[in-house]
Amino acid sequence: MRAVIQKVTHAGVVVEGETVGSIQDGYMVLLGAENGDTEADARYCAEKIAGLRVFEDENDKMNLSLADVGGSVLLVSQFTLLADARHGRRPDFIQAARPEVAEPLCDLVKAIIESKGIHVETGRFRTHMQVSLLNDGPVTILLDSRKKF
Repeated sequence: MRAVIQKVTHAGVVVEGETVGSIQDGYMVLLGAENGDTEADARYCAEKIAGLRVFEDENDKMNLSLADVGGSVLLVSQFTLLADARHGRRPDFIQAARPEVAEPLCDLVKAIIESKGIHVETGRFRTHMQVSLLNDGPVTILLDSRKKF
């Protein structure tokens, strides 16, 4: 699984004119499932997301986690994170997991994060979404459960 994690002051996702998820202080997480991903990949990503310490403490050091600051997560599935754009001009998405595999893995990531007492909002799977956010810092972290980067 791949994730792009952005520390935000607010974020929201709209589908067909309806706000389906929004948060204040926390993380905007774009999450993509890859062919061959398992529950172990989902657990790895969820644990990392919940445990990252990128919020400032009293000494302005990135030392606090979501739980420490009462932050939330806006989790949005995004298969395009698995795009391969190395050849030609049109990316291929061959490595992206099929929706029937990806959706349960994304749901598992959500459930694991919530089990740690962190509020999670989501986008709507398999729809065209409009995502807005205000990146705070800016802080952006790339995560790959296969540790490719």
